[in-house]
Amino acid sequence: MNLNTLIVILTATILLIVGAVLAHIFYFRQRTKHLKDNFGQEYDRTVEELGDRKKAEGTLEDRQKRIESFQIRELDSDEREQFLAKWEAIQKNFVDSPGSEVEEADRLVTEVMLARGYPMAQFDKRAENLSVNHPEIVSDYREAHSIADKNRQSQASTEELRQAMLKYRSLVETLLDLQTSDEAEPEMVLP
Repeated sequence: MNLNTLIVILTATILLIVGAVLAHIFYFRQRTKHLKDNFGQEYDRTVEELGDRKKAEGTLEDRQKRIESFQIRELDSDEREQFLAKWEAIQKNFVDSPGSEVEEADRLVTEVMLARGYPMAQFDKRAENLSVNHPEIVSDYREAHSIADKNRQSQASTEELRQAMLKYRSLVETLLDLQTSDEAEPEMVLP
C-alpha cells in the first residue's frame, strides 16, 4: 500500500467519523427541539425536576410511547353535553360552597379524562399522561389539584379556590373541546 492510498483511506475514515458525530449532534438537537415544541413548559419542568436533560427527554419520549397504547377518544355530543351540564352546575354552586365545588371540579376533570380513555392512575401519572396531548393545560391541572388537596386540609383561601376554579375551567374547556374565551371568566361571585 502506497502513501497516497493510505492518505485517502485515513481521510475517508476521518470524514466518516466526523459525519457520524455531526449526524449524532443533529439528531439530538432535532429531538430536543421536537420535545420542546411538543411539551412546552412541561419540557422545562421535567428537566428541572430530573436535573438532567437527557434523562428528562427519555422520560418525555416514554410518555409519548405510553400514550400511543391508550385509546384516547373524542367525546360524543351527548357525553359532552352531560359533562358541560355538570360543569355549569359546579360553577353555579361555587358562590355558596367554594370548597366542595372545587372538589367536584377535581372529580369532574378525572371523570372526563376517564371517559376520553385516559387510564386512572395516581394523580402524577394522570398529569403526565395529560401532558402528552395537552401540555398547555397540564400546569393548570397540577396547580388546581394542589389547591384541591390544600382545601381537603381546610387550608385553602377563598382566592385560591377561585384560582383553582379558573384553572379547572381551562381543563374542562380543553377536555370537552369547547371554544375558550380569554376575556370571559366563569360566572362566580365571591362572598
